[in-house]
Amino acid sequence: MTRHLLQLENVTKKFGGISAVNGVSLHVDKGEIVSIIGPNGAGKTTLFNLISGVLPVSSGQISIEGQDLARVPGHRYAQLGIGRTFQNLALFKHGTVVDNLLVGCHWRMKTSVLEAAFHFGRARREEIAFRHTVEKIIDFLEIEHIRDKTVGTLPYGLQKRVELGRALATSPKVLLLDEIVAGMNQEETEDIARFILDTRDDLGVSILLIEHDMHLVMDISDRVHALNFGSTITEGLPHEVQSHAGVIEAYLGHGSGEGPAAAAPIQTGAVA
Repeated sequence: MTRHLLQLENVTKKFGGISAVNGVSLHVDKGEIVSIIGPNGAGKTTLFNLISGVLPVSSGQISIEGQDLARVPGHRYAQLGIGRTFQNLALFKHGTVVDNLLVGCHWRMKTSVLEAAFHFGRARREEIAFRHTVEKIIDFLEIEHIRDKTVGTLPYGLQKRVELGRALATSPKVLLLDEIVAGMNQEETEDIARFILDTRDDLGVSILLIEHDMHLVMDISDRVHALNFGSTITEGLPHEVQSHAGVIEAYLGHGSGEGPAAAAPIQTGAVA
């Protein structure tokens, strides 16, 4: 039996009598970019919250490299290789870019309180190593010019890039990107698309992406998984999913023959 990097099997999440996610199965393999699409309320962000340990599953199983995440405390998810960005920015607005990126390294710290207080021995060695990691991310994301800027003073597009950098600083095996280009202009979107591809190709990180920008989804995805009302409509290659009658119905409400790309402007920036 093939062991996928990230695997969801019949995952369900219920809130009272309502199923926000209903029996969803999907997987991400090494070297893949997989996108999850669907109209508002389809259950996409709830699914991300289950994968990242923000919410417990009601039934089903989520595993990374064969390890059942139900048996792992939430604070160890990063250690297992799950990184994430959020639909709404979750940065420390009063900290610098470097400070925010260093937060992503925190789970790897083994320094004792005493060592940290006096900044000697292992504490000093760890800080040097983490700052080296941060500098590589700064170079990778081309944000050298803002490295010492306070994050809250930066344009929205650059703040999104910093959040991507903080997620990369956790050294993920699979990176969950939740609406990473929402609110961006075309140039900013093209930059992020390039960084996503480079993250996969140069850093070897697999990507699971929630996105309403259908042009981005169709351009960079290896596979696409479509949801509606918490259930899977279909999954497959981007062009197959785009032309699927159930996906068209979910986005447009009728079988007009138009692809979901036509509905993307209506969906952009909406909460899932």
